[in-house]
Amino acid sequence: MHDQKVQLDASSTIILLICALLLLPVKYANADVTYTFSFVPQQSATVLARKWGPILRSLSKTSGHKLQFRTAPKIPVFEQRVAAGDYDFVYVNPAHHVVFHREVGYRAFAKQKGKRIKGIIVVRKDAPIQSLQQLSDTTLAFPAPAAFAASVLPRSYISQQGIPFTPKYVGSHDSVYRGVASGRFPAGGGIQRTFGTSSATVRDQLRVLWTTQGYTPHAFAAHPRVPPKVVEAVQNALVTMFDDPVGKKLLQKVGFKQGVEVAADSDWDDVRALGITTLPGGE
Repeated sequence: MHDQKVQLDASSTIILLICALLLLPVKYANADVTYTFSFVPQQSATVLARKWGPILRSLSKTSGHKLQFRTAPKIPVFEQRVAAGDYDFVYVNPAHHVVFHREVGYRAFAKQKGKRIKGIIVVRKDAPIQSLQQLSDTTLAFPAPAAFAASVLPRSYISQQGIPFTPKYVGSHDSVYRGVASGRFPAGGGIQRTFGTSSATVRDQLRVLWTTQGYTPHAFAAHPRVPPKVVEAVQNALVTMFDDPVGKKLLQKVGFKQGVEVAADSDWDDVRALGITTLPGGE
């Protein structure tokens, strides 16, 4: 009996060791997973990395999941990559979210708190232009065809007013501001947040001519392959980041004056009501 008990104890120990060894690789493999987090390139990759990189490092530490910064050289390239599901997490404009939620399954989990996104048309401060009608038969700068507030909304409104114009897509919001400041274009489209965080040297040469009505802002969204527990951890870290003095300062640098709040896909029904089903094409 004693020998049998010893054999049973030994067998149990071996089984437990085997189970432990089988579980160890899974545990460590999960700890080594890196999730890509890509941002719509409203500004240059260098500017975005400088502003969002520290935020992602903070979120990685707080959430316990490694988040790696990603973007694209131009908005259309970013759109192609999101459509292909290249990124685990994304920060996308309202039109992007409506389309990519339906076509790819990206799930919104957060948005800027207390914010309604508004498009703007900017002109040089010293320009005699005082109304949109004075932009008739000119070439206007826009970031990209599907840039929601900076391009889709103002183009639609100007066209509805019967004002003829030629759109020129320059790749980013900063490129619009630089193009107008330099005199290359009489006016161009942007949004209040990127205008407010653009280079002071450029911004000080410009003024806002016109502003659109407000809509639900950009979405923080996750690809359906990302485990719900990971999304929840990142969501919690992002929403509570404003409570920390250092985190608050980082968010304010990207124009988030009140922080971030939890969001659901239905929050973008106001954008869906515009009838956006596909992203506009263009050069």
